[in-house]
Amino acid sequence: MSGPLLTPDHALSRAVVRAVPDAVTERLADLGNVPVAVPVLVLAMLYAARRGRARAALTAGLAMALVPALVVPLKEWTARPGPLEPWAAGYFPSGHTATALTAYAAAALLVAPYTRRPWPAALAALLTALTATGLVLRGFHWPLDVLASLLLCTPLLLAVRRAAARPVRADRHPAGRPAAGQPPK
Repeated sequence: MSGPLLTPDHALSRAVVRAVPDAVTERLADLGNVPVAVPVLVLAMLYAARRGRARAALTAGLAMALVPALVVPLKEWTARPGPLEPWAAGYFPSGHTATALTAYAAAALLVAPYTRRPWPAALAALLTALTATGLVLRGFHWPLDVLASLLLCTPLLLAVRRAAARPVRADRHPAGRPAAGQPPK
């Protein structure tokens, strides 16, 4: 393969694949597995819904549900082989990166209004970066597979951010309690 993006993509992969022990990179890559990332999002969705942000929680869940709907057709269409498995196809874009970014960033957006520091966003960025790094270093994905997933999921997260930024109406706060900053009745 060649081209203005593919040549450096392959050169970078050849330089870094297996530069770190597989036991480490495989665990990092596993952060993007559905059984690891999605429960984090589900817990954040439950927390947000309990705090009166059911719409934001549902938007985050919808964003996560759309990930395979976006990634799988592109994998089929491009049929790109993997770095260590040139006979196999379906590596572009990275589903693990898309899952990690969407789950962790959406969870951060849902819990951020209830924290005083920016740790949710920093943690989501760290977990996504570790996943992406593990995937590339292990040889599961080319760097462009990972980058494509990050770009592909950005619109989904913008929708979650918009939903999470909507103020909670006092009449919709759970259990009849006033919303934060509202005096009790």
